[in-house]
Amino acid sequence: MTISGQRKAGSRVWGELSFLLALLLFAACLPVAGQQVAPSANDLAKRVDGHYNHLQSLKASFKEQYDGLGMHRSESGVMMLRKPGRMRWEYQSTAGKVFVLDGKYAWFYSPGDTQVQRIAASQLDDLRSPLRFLLGHTKIESELQGLTLAAGPGATYTLSGQPRGEQKKIAKLSLTVTSSGAIAGILIVETDGAETRFDFTDEVANAAIPEAAFHFAPPAGVPVVDALPPV
Repeated sequence: MTISGQRKAGSRVWGELSFLLALLLFAACLPVAGQQVAPSANDLAKRVDGHYNHLQSLKASFKEQYDGLGMHRSESGVMMLRKPGRMRWEYQSTAGKVFVLDGKYAWFYSPGDTQVQRIAASQLDDLRSPLRFLLGHTKIESELQGLTLAAGPGATYTLSGQPRGEQKKIAKLSLTVTSSGAIAGILIVETDGAETRFDFTDEVANAAIPEAAFHFAPPAGVPVVDALPPV
């Protein structure tokens, strides 16, 4: 074979090798059959918006944990939400303890309290608000700045960001969500280091919840006081 022929053969071999290498690199970038491709933070935020904005009601079991100021508190119960602006947290860990939002007022009461606390819904800035807003017409991309996405426990993802307008109170809000956009957990990290976490299970979308569930009647003999709005 002439030198020219050798060069042509060598070029052909290198060309074939380059082509095979390109195929291998391309194949390495393809998802394996059955492997789930992680969505982007914005795509997953839109899934969460779509999941909750189309619901009319929601019922789920919850576990609430608070750690801060040298205290640890863990409670559990059933949460019910219904549009527009109604919510009930019924605590099973403390029988009779309730938080009720009837659309006009929010009511707080626990057996043994000497008074029922009431606050206008328009003044409410409660740690339960993230899920309440998600049952309305929300857009996570607008509500959380610096939105990031990370792998969560199991097959979930964690969306995190800083709530707009809450810089003085909340350092970070994280949502643990499924690939379909359902919320499995909420973590609120306050600027003083205190953390509140809600974990949700047994979600029932568009559950049949009677209107009476969102009415609160103060116990006989227990006075109602108007609480100050949160700072």
